[in-house]
Amino acid sequence: MDNRPIGVFDSGLGGLTVLKEIVKLMPSESIVYFGDCGRIPYGTKSRETVIKYSLQDVRFLMTQDIKMVVIACNTASAMSYNMVVEKFDIPVVEVINPGAIAAVRETKNKKVGIIGTSATIRSGVYEKNINKLDSTIETFSKACPLFVQLVEEGWWENDIALRIAEEYLAPLREIGIDTLVLGCTHYPLLFNVISKVMGDSVKLVSSGAETARVVCDVIGKNVCAGDLEVHPNFKFYTSDSIESFESLGSEFLGEKIHSPEKIDIEKY
Repeated sequence: MDNRPIGVFDSGLGGLTVLKEIVKLMPSESIVYFGDCGRIPYGTKSRETVIKYSLQDVRFLMTQDIKMVVIACNTASAMSYNMVVEKFDIPVVEVINPGAIAAVRETKNKKVGIIGTSATIRSGVYEKNINKLDSTIETFSKACPLFVQLVEEGWWENDIALRIAEEYLAPLREIGIDTLVLGCTHYPLLFNVISKVMGDSVKLVSSGAETARVVCDVIGKNVCAGDLEVHPNFKFYTSDSIESFESLGSEFLGEKIHSPEKIDIEKY
């Protein structure tokens, strides 16, 4: 047994959607979560900056004696996964390939849409991963940078969110996709708005549940599961306002976040 925590990081609060799925599958696991809310969004930053931020995030998590890292951010997964694997001797799970696998499984007409931050869409990583699995699938991508800000503001289902979603997503709807990859861990909070715009015929794919399954597999293969007899511990850290993280983060999780701590991530 290995009761050390799983380390999870994201550019902000969106990675809590991945954490929630991990807890569902592995309720005995302790988790340390870092949301880099002070430097959000990662999706508008350069590759070099995203790599720098990601390495700082992992260095901090390593101080918490973690047993593995989950990059719960699509932009960081696209830009810095390989660098994190190279720099740290610890299992690392990213969120993009699990989402690609789910999209390939769900599509029936072989037309898959992908939405994400500008950086994730520029990288083309979802397209590459999907076409590695099935070269006959057509992919159609659209950057939706304002979605992250909507989520971080808590504007998940208001008229502003609906108008922005319509502006972004109408072209994908008209193409006739039957599957849409939510290529950012913030986007599941906009599920209802996105679903309303796209219609019932389009399957929305979130990488959270798929990523949790990968985490479970990695833990099993490394024989490092937490002891079922030991009560799990959860710690939350942010690089910005504790009050904002606590209130909005609790809405993300659907349960109260207790005593998050603010850290100076630039020290790492």
